[in-house]
This record gives sequence, structure tokens and C-alpha cells, in this order.
Amino acid sequence: MAGFLEGKNIAITGGGAGIGKAIALAAAAEGANIVVADYGVSMDGSDPSSEVADAAVAEIEAAGGKAVAVAGDISEFDVGEAVVAAAVDNWGTIDGVVCPAGVLRERMLFNMSEDEWDHVVAVHLKGHFNVYRAAFARMRKQETGGSLVGFTSGAFTASTAQPNYSAAKGGIVSLTRSAAMTAASIKLRGGPSINANCIAPVAKTRMSENVPFEIETGEPEDIAPMAIYLMSDAGREVNAQIYTVVGRRISVWNQPQELRTMWAGGDQWSPEEIASMLPTTVGQEPNPFIADLERRMAEMAAEEKKG
Repeated sequence: MAGFLEGKNIAITGGGAGIGKAIALAAAAEGANIVVADYGVSMDGSDPSSEVADAAVAEIEAAGGKAVAVAGDISEFDVGEAVVAAAVDNWGTIDGVVCPAGVLRERMLFNMSEDEWDHVVAVHLKGHFNVYRAAFARMRKQETGGSLVGFTSGAFTASTAQPNYSAAKGGIVSLTRSAAMTAASIKLRGGPSINANCIAPVAKTRMSENVPFEIETGEPEDIAPMAIYLMSDAGREVNAQIYTVVGRRISVWNQPQELRTMWAGGDQWSPEEIASMLPTTVGQEPNPFIADLERRMAEMAAEEKKG
């Protein structure tokens, strides 16, 4: 697969550690010039430093690649612009952005503070917006177009202890699909080819260390090939998709759509009419994640009883 990104200019948030660094190193090995954007914060977003970004750049350069570092809080609008501008100023274009940067503030919904909500949503969701906006503004004017690769999580469906993270990751899915729809409309009008997709990674990182039960997992390096593919010319026709990547497994998520419909007998529904009809018509859709939660809770309770 050598040279899959030859000559492309790629910006990667959180590129100094974990999944971001694995993608940065792999993309550089495939011929890309890399902007390593990383503030080097601890898992909760504190103690910022540029050291991790500088170290990743040095590692890429030692292997014969080209890279520059940008240190800054990706939740700030101007930092997103600076990340993209670094690629354009150094190499002329921005051909792909990858956004795995993130933080965690774990808390149940009923006792989460405003700051714990705001900070996580700002880094994850607004961080994606800041980079997407700056990149898309340039990609739509480039003949070569470009690629947006967002990072969501299976937790976008729901989370008991991370409602802030779950909400942000769900927002990233909707934001990325909106970018994909915009990209499709531009292409249909004769514009350049731009694609936007999400990866939902499962890998051993700082964020996965505190999960209180066994999960299927892999390594950060397992995620890189999919990100590279989506940004390559071979993957340019892939658009508006979510892919889980874990170890040797890649799975595609369904596209949301209405499944069943019921109609009121008169001009307007009454609560009584809904109560009588809904269970036997549109009904409910089973939630596999609640069923899985019930299974895990039962297993944990059984283990506690044994112990």
C-alpha cells in the first residue's frame, strides 16, 4: 500500500499520541505531508504542552517524512483555522483532515456539572466543526477536492457515565453527514470531489483504560489503514458513512430512516388514540445497547456475589 497518500497534505488533530499519532506516522509513511495538531493535554484536558506534537514531528522527520506541529486548543475557532492554514502555507493545499482529538469528563447525567458538559462538547464537537469549516472552505476551491475524516464512537448511541461524550459523538455523526451532503451537492454541480466519513474506533488508549468491563478491542495502529483509505483517491467515492474499526474487523453502520408509520383516524391525534394504536402499529424498535447493558450488569452482579 506504499504511496497511498503520495503528495497529499494531511492535518491530524490529537496527532501527538494514541490513535492520532498512529495515523500521523502511517500517513507519513504513505507519502503524505503531515500537520500534527496536538495540545498535549491530560485526559481531562488539563496541563497543556506542545511537547507531544513536536516529538511526533521529529519522529516523522527522522523517518524521512515532512511534518509541522501546531499546538493549541482545538475547541477554539482560530486554532482550527491555524491547523488547516499550516498545511496550505507549507505545501499549498489541504487534502485531508482527521479529527481523533478528544477528552473525557466522566459523570452521570444527574450529577454532571456545566463545565464537564461544556468542555467535552467543545473539544469533540466544536473541535470537529472548527477544522471541518476551515478545510472545507479551501477544498471546495481546489481542483483536487479533499477528505474529512471524523471520529465518533459506538457510544454515540448512548452512554450511562458519559452523556457529554455520547452527545458530542452523536453530533459529530450529524455534522459529518451534513458535510457529506454539502460535498455531494457541490460535486453534482460540477465541483471538486470531497468526501466526509466517520470512524468509530475501538483501541487501547487512555480513554479506554477505565472501562469497567471487557470489550472487544485492538491497537491504535489498527485504525490507521482505514483513515488512509478514506483520504486516498481509491476511497474518494465513499461518502456519508460510519465505520467501526477494531482489530481485524471493519463494520459499516446503518443509515437512519423511518421504518413504520401510522395515521390518525381524524384531523389530529389524541393521546388516547396513540395509546391504543402505537403498540400494534409503529411500536418500538428494540435497543440492543440497553439489552447489552442489562447483560453486563447481570454479569457484574454475579461476579460481585461470588466475590
